[in-house]
Amino acid sequence: MTGRLRSRSTTVLVLGLLGLAGGSLSADSHGRLADHVVLISLDGLRPEFYLDPVWPAPMLRQMRLEGAHARGVESVFPSVTYPSHTTILTGVRPARHGVHYNSPFEPGGQSGRWYWEAEKIRVPTLWELAKEAGLKTANLGWPVSVGAPVDWNVPEVWSLEPDAGPVDATRRATRPPGLLEEIEREATGRLTGENFTMDRVTRDDRVGDAAAYLLTKYRPNLMTVHLIEADHFQHEEGREGTMVSRAVAASDRAIAQIVEAAEAAGMLERTAFIVTGDHGHSDVHTRIAPNVWLVEAGLLEPARDRGDWRAAFLVTGASAFLHLRDPNDREAVELARRKLDMLPAPVRDLFRIVDVDELALRGAAPEAELALAPKPGVNVSSSTRPPAIRPDSGATHGYPPEEPEMLTGFLGWGAGFRPGAAASRLELADIEIPETVDGVSMR
Repeated sequence: MTGRLRSRSTTVLVLGLLGLAGGSLSADSHGRLADHVVLISLDGLRPEFYLDPVWPAPMLRQMRLEGAHARGVESVFPSVTYPSHTTILTGVRPARHGVHYNSPFEPGGQSGRWYWEAEKIRVPTLWELAKEAGLKTANLGWPVSVGAPVDWNVPEVWSLEPDAGPVDATRRATRPPGLLEEIEREATGRLTGENFTMDRVTRDDRVGDAAAYLLTKYRPNLMTVHLIEADHFQHEEGREGTMVSRAVAASDRAIAQIVEAAEAAGMLERTAFIVTGDHGHSDVHTRIAPNVWLVEAGLLEPARDRGDWRAAFLVTGASAFLHLRDPNDREAVELARRKLDMLPAPVRDLFRIVDVDELALRGAAPEAELALAPKPGVNVSSSTRPPAIRPDSGATHGYPPEEPEMLTGFLGWGAGFRPGAAASRLELADIEIPETVDGVSMR
């Protein structure tokens, strides 16, 4: 389809490319358009990374010129990594797929655990649908992938032990056992705290090495890859930081390496590449700590385990979601709202309250009583210690996805994509997966 990109979620596009459902970019094509689909998430991808030549991303720009692209993709609420990635993988919003935040709310206090296990996902994933169709899958670092039904699975997970190495937990969770050691031996060299830390762009280089090896060694029909450095350095330095530019270059190198590996293996003509993101980034100047206000209202204690609490905010990116110890404690909700409404006008103007009706419309966090959505530029802290307002720097995400700086990107290149297909705006989720497609169960 030349000149226009039909509005479909990434999930439907992948299903169409693999011949499992409709929704590909080629309106006049039927059946499988690609033998292999490489789905790459560039965490924190902003459309200007491939639209503006100031960014060092020649592979991304080549994909834009020779394939399909969007000028912006709307994320989900909250616009943070794990809910967004699960939406990419399922086509539905957080309220339905079950990964509502990066970390689950823990009544006894947050332990540091994230939604690592694929069993938390309540609906079918692309991995499962491919498996049901007899296709082979591989994964490198996609969120919520521990224990996923993936043939060659190197999941994203880390240890909470202070002395653990950067890949200790990943090594234990990799399937089949020994796969990560094989990748180190054949492709990356030993992964260490020096070459596989978030604080160095070499991490994405190593992911590119590993992905290129898996693609050509095992030739999966579907491979998911997660590149994280652009997101990390935007948090650290802001949208225009020097290291952000280096991180974008590293991600671009990794993608080019995967493309070159497919070409060298004679797979390129039957391989489709999708590069998408989970959210954008907004520079911040102020940080609010709404749990401080709950302490002042007598609803929460300033303790790691929350003490004898009645209500607490779970902070995820630049948003906060109110949880109750007793779901029937309506008085606690009213006390929390009253405290928020009584804040001085300059403070109250820093955020708005998202009520349960709006949360339901957004497909977000059904267990939350309300959420706080700060203005862009305002970040959120989980701290229970005053002051509730303090300066901040860097960049973040988590705002409502329609905010312009929260838009992420989309590129489709290779088998099944025609040059010139474009859209001004897409969404990570705009469909509900049907129960069956051509006799294959989608549930």
